[in-house]
Amino acid sequence: MGFLDKFSGPLLSILRIVSALLFMEHGTAKLLNFPPTEMFAQAPEVGTLTWIAGVLELVGGALLALGLFTRPVAFVLSGQMAVAYWMVHAQQSFYPLQNQGDAAILFCFAFLYIAAAGGGPWALDRALSKKA
Repeated sequence: MGFLDKFSGPLLSILRIVSALLFMEHGTAKLLNFPPTEMFAQAPEVGTLTWIAGVLELVGGALLALGLFTRPVAFVLSGQMAVAYWMVHAQQSFYPLQNQGDAAILFCFAFLYIAAAGGGPWALDRALSKKA
């Protein structure tokens, strides 16, 4: 047993929470213009891809931060980031540094890992399953 093994559960929860909060920021910027950005100065029209992405980022990020429905939410958000990378970023350049898609790639694989590993010990999913 390695030195850090005892921290793997809590660190998984921390990865989930921090990733989710960073992800939610994209949703609040798109839908609520907070924090204010030039790119999303106006809220997208309801039903557009940008609006759908904002809803997934805001609601999915909140659910993931809480650790509620962790695996399916993380899987959906991972797919969203894969689609975002190929539809938006990859069209601009082959290189993630040039097309500014490195965050989408990191979110995609972090969420895919969380979908496989679960939310960790600090997730509502775990607390609710103990009560059931």
